[in-house]
Amino acid sequence: MMSVTVELDLPEGLIRQARQMGLLDNRRMAELLADEVRRRNAGQELKKVLDEIRSVPGEPLSMDEIGAEIKASRAERRARETCR
Repeated sequence: MMSVTVELDLPEGLIRQARQMGLLDNRRMAELLADEVRRRNAGQELKKVLDEIRSVPGEPLSMDEIGAEIKASRAERRARETCR
């Protein structure tokens, strides 16, 4: 574990509320920072996936085409399950 000192200039009311809620202790600050890091990493990963999807050539499927693909996939799965 590593130690770092952070100094923030915050409005008094916010500091008072944060203290009352226990948000300014070391453990809680570490949790808040870790949550934010995870959220931002997930956002970056989602952006990469969306960019990959958008780079696929051709026209996007219509809602009817998506429905037909889902229906066909379900029918295939049911057929496999009945053959067992």
